[in-house]
Order: sequence, then C-alpha cells, then structure tokens
Amino acid sequence: MRLAQHPAPLAAAAAFAVLALPGLALAKDSAASQHAAVVQAVLNCRAMTDSAARLACYDAAAAKMGDAEAKGDIVVIDRAQAQQAHREAFGLRVPSLAFVTRALAPEEVDQVTGVVKSARADAMGKWTFVLEDGAIWRQIDGDLFRDPKGGDKVVVKRAALGSFKMSVDGQPTIRVHRDN
Repeated sequence: MRLAQHPAPLAAAAAFAVLALPGLALAKDSAASQHAAVVQAVLNCRAMTDSAARLACYDAAAAKMGDAEAKGDIVVIDRAQAQQAHREAFGLRVPSLAFVTRALAPEEVDQVTGVVKSARADAMGKWTFVLEDGAIWRQIDGDLFRDPKGGDKVVVKRAALGSFKMSVDGQPTIRVHRDN
C-alpha cells in the first residue's frame, strides 16, 4: 500500500480508524450528539445540583474517560492537533474529517499553505512538488510562467468536483492532484 511509505498521513489516518473500533459507543441521549458516551457522562455531571454528588460523578466519569483514552477507545485532540491532522490529510481521499475539523474555520478546511522542498518536471513538462511537510502534489493542468524552486510558497485550495488548485509563489493557479 502506498500510504505505508509515508508516515505523516498515517498519523491522520490513525485518528479516523478510532471511529471504527468496536468498543466505541456514542451517546444515545440525542441523535444529534457527537460525543462518545464517556465524554457525555462527564458533561452530564454538570446538571447535578448537590456538590458532593456532582464531585463523585465527575470523579467516576473522569476515571472512565481516562481508562477509555488509555485503551484507545476514544481519542481526544485539541485545535492544533485537528489543524495538523487536517493539513496532513488535505487532498487525500480519506474518510470524513468532519469530526476533526468541526472546530476549524472554513478557510482552514478549504486550503493549506506550504513551502516547496523540491520540484521537478516530467517529460510532458508537468511539475511534481514535494513540500516541506512531505506532501507530494502533481500538476495535472495549467501553465507556470516561472519554474518553481525550493523555498517557493504555495497555496493549495479546494476547487470544484473534488479537485484542487495550487498557486506557486503568487503565479496563476494550476490544477493539481495529491499523490501521497
């Protein structure tokens, strides 16, 4: 499998695999709830009015949540980790990132920026870009006025019908495809 050669996307893919774990139970109180049962149990403690009962509830729920995280039944990530996972998987065909990206702004989900580590043209004059973060993007359409080089800044934006456009060092966009 091609992804096995590239560890960065595997980190993001591992987060997706957690959703498929058999022990992962979603809260059943509400069809709209997006919380794992152990997280919902902690949130439910807030409703208790008796201080001692609320503390006991929090202690028990936090212990269960800690155990679930240690066993890998849940994964807790912060905004920076969500941004990193999204960045590593941007342009790849992977399961939905909605659970990771729900806290990110639309502009954080629809584009990424990077720096060219290396670029080379094939026999047809189409460029392959290796970015500093390890992402490999291949030009599929369009023209560049200047040859790209290491250190050039790129912006890759989501385009129509699942395609992507890349601007290299401020040049007009070219259509690209993510290879890894």
